[in-house]
Amino acid sequence: MTQLYNYFKTSKGDLEVLVCEDLKESHELESVAKFFNQDVLVFPDFRAARGDDLRSYKEELQELLNKLRLYYGAKKKPLVISPLKTLLFELPKAEYLDSLKLEFGGEIDLNSFKETMLHWGYTFVDMVQVEGEISHRGDILDIFIPSTSNPIRISLFDVEIEQIKEFDLDTQRTTGEELDSIEVSSAFFALDEQKFNELNEKIENSEYDALSRDIASLGFWHLDEMAENFLENKKVKLSRNLDDLLKDAYGINNPTISRACFELELLEENDDIKELVVADVTQLLKVHKEKKITIIAANKATIKQAGIYDTTNINIVEAPYILNVITPDEVVISLNKPDKKRRRRKSSILLDDLKAGDYVVHEEYGVGIFEKIEQAEILGGVKDFVVIKYVGDDKILLPVENLDYIDRYIASGGGVPVLDRLGKGSFGKLKEKVRKRLLEIAGQIVNIAAARALIKAPKISIDQKTLKEFQALSGFEYTDDQTQSINEIISQMSSGKIMDRLLSGDVGFGKTEVALNTIYAAYKSGYQSAFIVPTTLLSSQHFRSLDERFHDLGIRYAKLDRFVSTKDKNNIIKALASGDLDCVVGTHALFGLEFKSLGVVIVDEEHKFGVKQKEKIKELYHNVHMLSMSATPIPRSLNQALSSIKTMSQLLTPPSERQGVRTFVKEYDEKLIKEVILRELRRGGQVFYVHNSIDHMPIKMGEIKAILPDLRILMLHSKISAVQTEKELLKFEAGEYDMMIATSIIESGIHMPRVNTIIVDGADRFGIADLHQLRGRVGRGHIEGFAYFIVENKEKLTDEAKKRLLALESNSFLGSGSVLAHHDLEIRGGGNLVGDAQSGHIKNIGYSLYLRMLEDAIKELSNTVDDKKMKVDIKLTISAYLSEDIVQEDRLRLDIYRRLSQCEEAVEIYEIEEELIDRFGELDIPTKQFIEMMVIKLLALEKKIKTIMNYGQNITFTYLNDSKETIKSDSKDDDDIIKATLFYLRNNKPKVL
Repeated sequence: MTQLYNYFKTSKGDLEVLVCEDLKESHELESVAKFFNQDVLVFPDFRAARGDDLRSYKEELQELLNKLRLYYGAKKKPLVISPLKTLLFELPKAEYLDSLKLEFGGEIDLNSFKETMLHWGYTFVDMVQVEGEISHRGDILDIFIPSTSNPIRISLFDVEIEQIKEFDLDTQRTTGEELDSIEVSSAFFALDEQKFNELNEKIENSEYDALSRDIASLGFWHLDEMAENFLENKKVKLSRNLDDLLKDAYGINNPTISRACFELELLEENDDIKELVVADVTQLLKVHKEKKITIIAANKATIKQAGIYDTTNINIVEAPYILNVITPDEVVISLNKPDKKRRRRKSSILLDDLKAGDYVVHEEYGVGIFEKIEQAEILGGVKDFVVIKYVGDDKILLPVENLDYIDRYIASGGGVPVLDRLGKGSFGKLKEKVRKRLLEIAGQIVNIAAARALIKAPKISIDQKTLKEFQALSGFEYTDDQTQSINEIISQMSSGKIMDRLLSGDVGFGKTEVALNTIYAAYKSGYQSAFIVPTTLLSSQHFRSLDERFHDLGIRYAKLDRFVSTKDKNNIIKALASGDLDCVVGTHALFGLEFKSLGVVIVDEEHKFGVKQKEKIKELYHNVHMLSMSATPIPRSLNQALSSIKTMSQLLTPPSERQGVRTFVKEYDEKLIKEVILRELRRGGQVFYVHNSIDHMPIKMGEIKAILPDLRILMLHSKISAVQTEKELLKFEAGEYDMMIATSIIESGIHMPRVNTIIVDGADRFGIADLHQLRGRVGRGHIEGFAYFIVENKEKLTDEAKKRLLALESNSFLGSGSVLAHHDLEIRGGGNLVGDAQSGHIKNIGYSLYLRMLEDAIKELSNTVDDKKMKVDIKLTISAYLSEDIVQEDRLRLDIYRRLSQCEEAVEIYEIEEELIDRFGELDIPTKQFIEMMVIKLLALEKKIKTIMNYGQNITFTYLNDSKETIKSDSKDDDDIIKATLFYLRNNKPKVL
């Protein structure tokens, strides 16, 4: 950085390309260039190895192509700053990075446009979610142009472009102003039909392996004459020695770059220019007041916040970048903080799909199999029904407006359920049995909460200045979620009321740091803390965290578990009782100890403790604040139900320095396995190898030993005792092994920052959420993680497994887990939260219904019970369904049906109607009539009407108390029957109160 500063100070600035190590250095150099008013373009850090399946690098590749397009299109060429690895490949020539303009009022030949987009690398989908996708529905065209922040929706009138607007990925609704025009750039390479076919042929015959051989995965490696060396004939400088850069990039010394094609010059050093660490700005300004001073700040308010009010003789630069430099005659200080914002990307994995063959639970009839959506004519009107199959091929037809009666069946460990039998009433009896048990559990939860609410709690508080000083010592920027959670915890502990809070957040999202803030606040208020964990491994990890953060702060802390000697154990027990220790971390060895002034108990991985252990913790520490931590997401519905008795905080944002995990799906190949393991060892890391057959595990270990005889392998599975497992895990963590071969037990809770490659054998046999959880075990520090999902034979994969694995490969970015977690993990989290295993009941009725019933039980006992859920039977002779002409995809129709069935007010239904018009264009008659029928359903529920039926023009309303009222519509036509029904429901007083 200082070398580039020196270069711009002393040269005329004819530099064209600056090559550096990585993206971090690129951005530091970019700040220097911007300070000297240079036009600058930063290439991404494209770290693929030749032949890699590029689906996992899609984002960087598309960004690189976009930056190249900007470079080629610029009249005055900007300075390019690029990490070395990006420039080791030949890059596409300008003519293969084209774009075309679409204008309001212009005409578009749809067939020709769609063909061009296909050749330009776009993927056609039913709903646009990630960059490089297009969706065409009737007169609506959605397109997500790579490297843009939002997708675009184009409304057509025949062939004319009637409207161009951006739309929001989450809501799929258009936003903002209408646009006059847009520039549609190629998603990959701008090819004509001939070049497209030639490239595809090369990919078909490629020596490289990919799950799906196409332009997205392998095209870049076969550009040949369409690509060139970007550095040729350009004035190039290196930020450091080329061999050093190559060593950093590859861990090797054999440059594959042609040195002859560009000038190899290093930026010159100047010892007079140094980087500056800014601790106290005002002090720095006093010390260097004789020098030329420049302050960089995003705005004037930032300058005032830093306590600088007199800016006489100070050069102010209003800009967002960071540069801190000192020279003999100049000081440059930036007041800006590193930008924590990351681009929000949406995952294209939808777990909420209901597919033919899926198990579902109907709240009255029990577990069945979802077969299809079927259209049927009933009483002269056409409607959609969901077909659910039960024992003996018995079926029910569920009207789609009642989709909220069913849930997907999910059980712990993904068990296969037993189908229920229709007509025996057995499911009703089972539900009643579960309900009784749930009322007992809910009763315990409510009683404990009520008893705790009466206890006078230790008052723990800390002033913001002291807290901020402690947080600054962590060496990283807190996420907004962390800051909010800490504030919520401290505010509750200082209220005088007892705290019982659950903190949930994915592993590596910073729960421990929140716990350390809690312990620090207790220490500053004169109270002790106990940190209880289920395993010795976790107690070692947390003790290290305490040691790192508290070592110089005067806090006295200790660890208590089975590996502590008897003598040390006795000393620790005495010190806790006398108050000579402020904090202790340990396993169940902490149960029943005496503390002088215990203020807060933190329980990590709460669900790993047994029911009796959890009760014991509550009993022993009933009059202190309790913070439980869990890596499993909390279901929203249960969160609401429990909120009156237990408070919750969630960490949903990954730390800013954490990177995504590169994901590859490969066939088993000894050469590949060997290279993957050696690459991780070369960078000083360790490897997880997941193999789910305990019997076959020694054979697999032997195979790996045969190709890598010196590899130190640890084998772990459920048949090895807990004590032995813990001992071995501690050794593994200390670096005594290179690789651990294990069953998927590593999926939960284990924090091994040095393990940054995971190989999952037989990946096609795992569920998508399990694979995502496994992938989350690596890449947890600042180092990029790699996940290899190994399948035996790509050709034999089912379409479903292939789709699942491709989705994981394309969605390796952070945050894609929030979509994955939505269904499977969230629901499992609810099971953990209850505390009682309850596995039998859950297996019988599935998690979704179990949680709904638990929620009802808690509401009932907390006196927040809703009215019993009513039902209305609508037997009107009208055709009402979401038309396939409007919404073509079954899964989308089901999703909209489900959302409509869950609406509680008419206004919500009309909002969805507005969204449908926005997303799919003008609605047809059956779709409009279905919308009105959903409104009729809600209004009838409000009026306590149980059936609505018509015979010709006569429409009869039957109330809950069996009173009836009949009205007459203007005709037998559908629209008149709907109009009369709505008029009656909106204008008549209910007959039942």
